[in-house]
Amino acid sequence: MSRYGMIAGNGRFPLLALETARRAGDDVVVVAIKEEASPEVEKLAGRCYWISLGQLSRLIEILKEEGVSEVMMAGQVKHAKIFSSIRPDWKLVKLLAGLKQKNTDALIGGVAQILADEGIRLADSTLLLKPLLAGVGVLSKRKPSPEEERDIAYGRRIANTLAGMDVGQSVAICDGACVAVEAMEGTDAMLERAAALVSGKALRLVKVSRRRGHLLFDVPVAGPGTIEAMQKAGATVLAVDAGQTLLLDREAMLARANECKIAIVGCEPEP
Repeated sequence: MSRYGMIAGNGRFPLLALETARRAGDDVVVVAIKEEASPEVEKLAGRCYWISLGQLSRLIEILKEEGVSEVMMAGQVKHAKIFSSIRPDWKLVKLLAGLKQKNTDALIGGVAQILADEGIRLADSTLLLKPLLAGVGVLSKRKPSPEEERDIAYGRRIANTLAGMDVGQSVAICDGACVAVEAMEGTDAMLERAAALVSGKALRLVKVSRRRGHLLFDVPVAGPGTIEAMQKAGATVLAVDAGQTLLLDREAMLARANECKIAIVGCEPEP
């Protein structure tokens, strides 16, 4: 039996990870973010503590009290909430004051260093969900058309540039043009905005991973909800980075994509 700590954000990611841990007999201490995590995490955790965004000192206190030396981040914390809802404690205030940039890499990288100084290692966030990482190639029944493949290639060039600058991980492409890029609003909101701009034309959703060389945080995620958002927006293709994107509720997601005739492709990530 293994023992881990988990910092739980929103969505299905932490729930699926906890279900996997329970089946394996692993003990997981969950520190759930009040503003983000589902109450369901309590039912699946060995023990569960609730903290608010910004309570970095309390997070460290809990992990030390529980004897946890390895913790993973599972689930999203919306970037907009980090800027609008956060009430930092003294330790986080000190961290923020020392950051030249307040993007995801700098903020979570700073938290990871503080945890490391306290003897707590940040673990791969996909540690419990490796089978859900997208593979290479066409994952759906329908293959992309030549026109869709051209839009995927174009979208990946743009998305990788944006991801390298820590702006966003997704873009919406239509007929060789970039219609919208993701920033703090998230993929679904970006798709909705793109759909309003193309007057019923088909969109292609391209999602990439950060060029970090690790999966400690901010791992791209897609699931059945992504397919529903795509159908509503008129998006016909989803392209993701293979080996670095989690497909949550994978079977349900692929079944729904096949019903909607949406093509899903896993692409080799750029170095």
